[in-house]
Amino acid sequence: MQGIIQAMLYVFISIFCSVLVSILLKVAKRYEVNMVQAIPINYVVAALACLFIFKPSLNFPTESPLGTYALLGLLLPTLFIILAISVTKSGIVRTDIAQRLSLLIPLLAAFLLFGETISNQKSIAIVIGIVAVLFSIPWKHNQSSASYSWVYPLLVFIGMGIIDVFFKQLATFSEIPFTTSLFWVFVLALFVSLILLAYNRYIQHNHLNLKNMIFGIILGAFNFGNILFYLKAHKALSTQPSIVFTSMNIGVIALGSLVGLWLFKEKLSRLNYMGIALALLAIVLISLA
Repeated sequence: MQGIIQAMLYVFISIFCSVLVSILLKVAKRYEVNMVQAIPINYVVAALACLFIFKPSLNFPTESPLGTYALLGLLLPTLFIILAISVTKSGIVRTDIAQRLSLLIPLLAAFLLFGETISNQKSIAIVIGIVAVLFSIPWKHNQSSASYSWVYPLLVFIGMGIIDVFFKQLATFSEIPFTTSLFWVFVLALFVSLILLAYNRYIQHNHLNLKNMIFGIILGAFNFGNILFYLKAHKALSTQPSIVFTSMNIGVIALGSLVGLWLFKEKLSRLNYMGIALALLAIVLISLA
């Protein structure tokens, strides 16, 4: 019983950190934060926190899957920018649903690419989850806007799913501790984001701003906090991972929806509300399977 209470406390903190990241991305445009400048600082914080808390090896693991490291290093900062745009243009509710239901892609990859058998319940959950994503996306295009807001949650869904597949591959690579792999992925993501920062500074002539740096520190702290306490929850309840998995995903969608609807007055259609309900149902079915 004590283990469940401790795990749920960690899950709650992880949910809180995850939704706070979405809130920060939502208000970034209002305060004219340059995300290309904030993201490198975010990865500096994440890498340093990973170094001091998990104490990974500082010798680069040459026997590691270098291709997976490189792809994650490229995808993480790129998707972070897309995530920020999605939260701004499509809202916290839709973006959180897309982000959480991206777990469907590893399930499909396991079935289509790695030859794993899939149960009827998982098949139903995947279908419901995909319908939930389609229902939650804002398909109606605002003619006064030059951008199609439905594109961004869809990219978040696909991108986060691909990243999840790569992280699962790292988790199964027993020769290297996962936390060591996580540290070096953060370092590579920092390197890629510094290239983007150099382009922003010297090609686009945007001067470095202290406000962007401070924003990056706060963003990095909550972003790493989300990862840290999610891992702690799994460790505290290692024999019942489905409880952690279900609580985390349902919690983020529920709290993200409340914040989006009440705090930021995001407007959802009836189809979008059906998407939220189907997303929760899909997560429960996957955890039960």
